[in-house]
Amino acid sequence: MTQFETISPIDGSVYVTRPYANADDVALVLSRATAAQKKWRQVSLEARQDLCRKMVAAFVLNGDEIAEQLSWQMGRPIRYGLGEVNGLAERAIHMIDVAPEALADTALPDKAGLKRFIQRDPLGLVFVIAPWNYPYLTAINAIIPAILAGNAVILKHSAQTPLCAEQLFDAFKAAGFPEGVFQYLHLDHAQVEDLITSPHIHHVAFTGSVAGGRMVEHASAGSFKSVGLELGGKDPSYVRVDANISHAVETIIDGAFFNSGQSCCGIERVYVHESVYDDFVAQAKTLVNAYVLGRSDNQDTTLGPLVKASAADFVRGQIEEAVSAGASALIDESQFPLSKKGSAYLAPQLLIDVDHSMRVMTEESFGPVLGIQKVSNDDEALALMNDSEFGLTASVFTQDHSAGLMLGKALEAGTFFINRCDYLDPALAWTGVKNSGKGCTLSTLGFEHLTRPKSYHLKSV
Repeated sequence: MTQFETISPIDGSVYVTRPYANADDVALVLSRATAAQKKWRQVSLEARQDLCRKMVAAFVLNGDEIAEQLSWQMGRPIRYGLGEVNGLAERAIHMIDVAPEALADTALPDKAGLKRFIQRDPLGLVFVIAPWNYPYLTAINAIIPAILAGNAVILKHSAQTPLCAEQLFDAFKAAGFPEGVFQYLHLDHAQVEDLITSPHIHHVAFTGSVAGGRMVEHASAGSFKSVGLELGGKDPSYVRVDANISHAVETIIDGAFFNSGQSCCGIERVYVHESVYDDFVAQAKTLVNAYVLGRSDNQDTTLGPLVKASAADFVRGQIEEAVSAGASALIDESQFPLSKKGSAYLAPQLLIDVDHSMRVMTEESFGPVLGIQKVSNDDEALALMNDSEFGLTASVFTQDHSAGLMLGKALEAGTFFINRCDYLDPALAWTGVKNSGKGCTLSTLGFEHLTRPKSYHLKSV
C-alpha cells in the first residue's frame, strides 16, 4: 500500500504519514455513502439540523488540538489557530439556521383544481476536494449545506492537511451521524480524477488552483454532474482620496499578510490615490516592519512560514523580477533573519514603482508580498482593478459610500467590500467570476447548487 508524508513547514520534519486508499477502500466508501444517502434523505430537516449542531459542538471542543495541528501542517501561527475553529462554527451554524428557508418548498398561486409546488431534492453523493490554506473553512462551505440538504459527503483533503479530514470525521462520529453520511478518503491525484468520473458521484465541490479546476471540469465532462469551483484570485483594493488612511492601512495590510498571504481572497495589489499615496506607504511600511517572522508553534509569531520552501521561492522570484524591472522594495529582508532562499520562511515585502508589466501585479502570488501602485483618479483605479484574469473579491476604501458603490457595480468580482476585505460573511453568496471559478457556496443560494428542483403538479378530478 502506497503512502504519503506531510512535511511540516516549521522545521522540514515529517509530521504525518498516511496510506493512500486502495481500490477496495474507495469501493467500500462509495457503497456506504450510497446506502446511507438513501436513508439520510428521508430524515427530517429538524433532525439533520440537530445532528449538525452536535457536530459543531464536538469540533469546537477539540479546538486547542486543532490549532496546534494547523500550525504544524500548514504553518498558521498558533496564536491564530482558534480563529479557524470559531470561523467554522460561525459558518456552519448560520447555514444550519437558514436551511429551513433555503430548502422550503416554492408554492405557486392556486389554480382551479390544481396544486403546484417545487421542492429541492438532494443530488445524492457530493465529493468535496479541499485545500490546505484554510482547510476547515473551505471544506465546511460545502459539507454542511450538502448534508443538511440530504446528501452524503465524501471529503478528500490536501495531502498537506490530512488531519483536518480526520478531525471532521471524528466530530461527525461524536455527534451520532449514521455511518456513511460523512466519510473521507486520502487519495492521490490519479485517484481523485477516477473518483470524479464515477457515476456514483453527483456533485464535485473543488477549492484550489485554476489548473486543478480545469482538471475537475475535464474529468467530469460528459457526465452531466454538477461542479462548483472556487479557484484563484489576485484581489485588488483601492484607497480613494477621501479614505480613512489609518483604517485602510491596518485593514489592507492584515488582508495581505494574514496567513502569510496564503488566501485566495487576500489582498495582492493595492491602488492608492496620488494625494494620499505617500501617507499610505509610510504607514504601511511601519506596520509591516512590526511583523514577527518565526516558527508557527511560537505564540509570539505573527507571520509564519509558507506551506513549503518552493512556495516561498516562487514569491521570491516574483519580487526579484519586479525589482529588476524597476520596482522598489521597502522592507529590509535582513530585519527578518529566518528569511532565506530554499526556506519556507519569507520576509514580508512591500513593492512600490510597480505596474502591470510585472508578474507580481498580475499573477497570483499566494505569499506575503503587496504591490502598491499610485493612481490619479477613480477611472484609472477601476481599469487597473479589472485588468486581471481573476475576479474573486475587490475592495474600496472611502467615506463616500455612493461613490464606492458606483465603483463596486463596475468591478468584475464576486464579492465587493467597502472599508473591509478578506472576509466571508456566511449570509452572503460566495462566488467568483472569470478564472476565479463558478458556482456558489454559503447563504441560502448555496443550497441551490447542492440540490435540484423537482416540480409537483397535482390535479383534482
